[in-house]
Amino acid sequence: MKQKFQSMMYRLNTKMQQFMVGRYGADELGRFISVSTLVCLLLSLFTKWGILYWIGLFLIFYTYFRMFSKNVSKRYQENQKFLTLRYKVVAKWSLMKKHFSERKMYRFFKCPQCKQKVRVPKGRGKICITCPKCRTEFVKKS
Repeated sequence: MKQKFQSMMYRLNTKMQQFMVGRYGADELGRFISVSTLVCLLLSLFTKWGILYWIGLFLIFYTYFRMFSKNVSKRYQENQKFLTLRYKVVAKWSLMKKHFSERKMYRFFKCPQCKQKVRVPKGRGKICITCPKCRTEFVKKS
C-alpha cells in the first residue's frame, strides 16, 4: 500500500513538473501576495467586511496568474521592482530603529545645503556643525 502511494505521488510530481516547464513559478512577490491574501481572507472572516473577501479572491487569482504565466521576463521584472521596494523599506526601517536606539546619546540634523544627515553628541549646547559631505557649516543646539 505504501509503495503504491509513493508511486502515485511520483507520477503526480512528474506531471506537475512537466506542466510547469516554461512557466514562471513562485517568487518573493508571489509569497508576499499569498500572505496578503491570507490576511485579507482572515480579516473578512472576522470583520464581515465583504470588500476584503473580494480583494482576497482577486489576490488569489493574481497569484496563480503570475505562477502559471509563460511571460517569464515580465514576471521577473515585477519581482525585481518588488525586491527593490522591499529593500528600501527595510533599510529605512533599520535606520529609524538605529536612530531611535541612539536618541539618548546623539542628535541628528540635516545639512541645509545637501540634506546629508549628521550625527552629533547630545548635551553640548550650541555647536558649529560641519557637514562631512559638502563642508557647509551650520549652528545648532545639541
